[in-house]
Amino acid sequence: MTEFYIKLVRYILNLFDFFFQKKIIHFFNKKLNEKKIIFFDIGSHFGETVDLFGENLNIKEFHCFEASPKNFDILRNKINKSKYRTICNLNNIGLGQKNYETVINQTQESSSSTINEINFKSDYLLRKLKVLNISDIKNYIQKVPVKIESLDYYIKKNEIEIIDIIKIDTEGFEFEVLKGLKENFHKVHFVYFEHHYDNMIKKNYTFSDVHSLLKKNGFVKKYKSKMPFRKSFEYIYQNSKI
Repeated sequence: MTEFYIKLVRYILNLFDFFFQKKIIHFFNKKLNEKKIIFFDIGSHFGETVDLFGENLNIKEFHCFEASPKNFDILRNKINKSKYRTICNLNNIGLGQKNYETVINQTQESSSSTINEINFKSDYLLRKLKVLNISDIKNYIQKVPVKIESLDYYIKKNEIEIIDIIKIDTEGFEFEVLKGLKENFHKVHFVYFEHHYDNMIKKNYTFSDVHSLLKKNGFVKKYKSKMPFRKSFEYIYQNSKI
């Protein structure tokens, strides 16, 4: 029964998100004007972003990153059966400030899996579990080992020259991802990310920290939108030199 509620809630959210995603697609289509795009999908989950942008933009290459082994298996099986299999580079790693090994909190509602610690006293979390019909909070989370690399390391290793769009949806780990881009901000044209304002995830940073880091490296905020039914916003920053 819990699995049914999880799928139902995800289906409803996806319906509402569709209308907001159309605005994102319009923004990038206007800015990139049919350019062949190198797209970094950080926090790929089950490939929802690949589907969305693959259908609506002129993608030359996806680089997909999913830290959760469970989520990655589903992502890989889906992509390998899709028309995007020849343009997707699939990576079962997380991205952060440096290279190391840690654990991810794999949640039953898989899109909420996070490397950060979870605040079990959060009213937001308790309401979420009630909606999902999950009564045993201890069974909601499983700790799973994962590997982390920095963006700088990955870019150097794979000889990446340009990244048109970096999308980051890592459930409270966005700042750590960006701190791993010390040497290569100049190669990135757009950073598109989600930021949570609820207290379910323990973060050691605020939105102003992310904003300051991007601004320091020559990026300007161009888009902001509140996500439906969540205390989360989506932002797009553009490299001021392009």
